[in-house]
Amino acid sequence: MFAAAVLLFSCNGANANRPAVVTNSPSGSSAVPTYGYDVIKSYKHDKNAFTQGLFFHDGFLYESTGQYGASSLRKVEIETGKVLQKKNVSSEFFAEGIVLLDGKIYQLTWQAGIGFVYDLNTFSVLREFRYSGEGWGLTTDGKMLYHSDGTHVIRVVDPDGYKTVKTIVVKDENGRPLMSINELEWVKGEIWANIWHSEKLGKPNHIARIDPSTGKLLGWIDLGGISPDDIARNSENMLNGIAYDPEGDRIFITGKNWEKLFEIKLKTLTQ
Repeated sequence: MFAAAVLLFSCNGANANRPAVVTNSPSGSSAVPTYGYDVIKSYKHDKNAFTQGLFFHDGFLYESTGQYGASSLRKVEIETGKVLQKKNVSSEFFAEGIVLLDGKIYQLTWQAGIGFVYDLNTFSVLREFRYSGEGWGLTTDGKMLYHSDGTHVIRVVDPDGYKTVKTIVVKDENGRPLMSINELEWVKGEIWANIWHSEKLGKPNHIARIDPSTGKLLGWIDLGGISPDDIARNSENMLNGIAYDPEGDRIFITGKNWEKLFEIKLKTLTQ
């Protein structure tokens, strides 16, 4: 996986037909702000949902759940956590990130290199698409798709042919590759990213705020203590689900098999 990423990075300038690379080159350690949170409201969440992707649309949450034999696409009522609509994914696939663009839902799978495009209203499969490497997280700026693959690279993808047009290299505040970028959400011109096993960085259940034009790390959101009962049950029960309601300026977060979903508001802890 890492070798494939390195090949992507070396492409810039080598071939005009290959995707451009956007990278930031910090010199030494550079502090970034850390944000805390206030819980505005908590809601029920299906504890059997291994959350891999989440987005908000028209008053509802749409969720992609993973695991072989348990992967699905769901429409969820926020207030009750009730699953209003569900499309099971074939047991040969481990579903990952989802995003809505132009009335269609795009869903990645983990290692199969195959994704699905669904009709928003019916959840019927409109087509499949293919990509190299793994599929982890997915978001959009309203025109292009942004695809994470578990490395420190985010691919900017043309949704029509699912071709990578640019790659964004993300580094931490110390200039090291920020690996294991997972579920993504577009929030006010930034990419917010869950980091798989972020506790290995000394930052359990942290979200990274990333500048999509440069890959620069803009800050961390510390959600380490938001759902202690869920976190204690299983080491894989980590934060993995960010949804943003732009009209209501609401942020929703949850985790894999968490029993709650939280609406939060950020507050600055450090500068």
